[in-house]
Amino acid sequence: MAEDLSAATSYTEDDFYCPVCQEVLKTPVRTAACQHVFCRKCFLTAMRESGIHCPLCRGTVTRRERACPERALDLENVMRKLSGSCRCCAKQIKFYRMRHHYKSCKKYQDEYGVSAIIPNFQISQDSVGSSNRSETSTSDNVETYQENTSSSGHPTFKCPLCQESNFTRQRLLDHCNSNHLFQIVPVNLVYEFIQQGRKEIILTF
Repeated sequence: MAEDLSAATSYTEDDFYCPVCQEVLKTPVRTAACQHVFCRKCFLTAMRESGIHCPLCRGTVTRRERACPERALDLENVMRKLSGSCRCCAKQIKFYRMRHHYKSCKKYQDEYGVSAIIPNFQISQDSVGSSNRSETSTSDNVETYQENTSSSGHPTFKCPLCQESNFTRQRLLDHCNSNHLFQIVPVNLVYEFIQQGRKEIILTF
């Protein structure tokens, strides 16, 4: 029992988040060669798009793994023991229950909306590794979409994919899911509202 607790405390909170969807891991799977962990659905989607490479480091993934990735059962067990803070209400929740908590957390719903953009976007080969574009500086690869304020005093946003503007936060979510649901984009969308006064949507290319 003491050994289990010691092993659990060796993890950091970042270990329980998927590098693809940026959410708490759901059915975590681990690559054999590089030992990177992803949500099973995110990993299989990346395999369909990128072929034989790890979505994070471009390491080799075997054919067997691409079809049937190995469950990270050790990490699942730790997620049942350790708790983390909800990103909106700061309530302490067991990691394996965090996604369920988000469905009922009013502050989370107010901040991110009922829909979630990230799981609906497909991943292109450029988003997980090689790109045909020349390398650019970090400042060129990060675009920040700040919220504007309409005449009514409510914040509005611009769609990062088609540039249509004057959306409320929820309407932007609905618009992207309705109009760009099956669009393959060469970016990893990181949808994040900064909770320090000014709020922004950050897209990482």
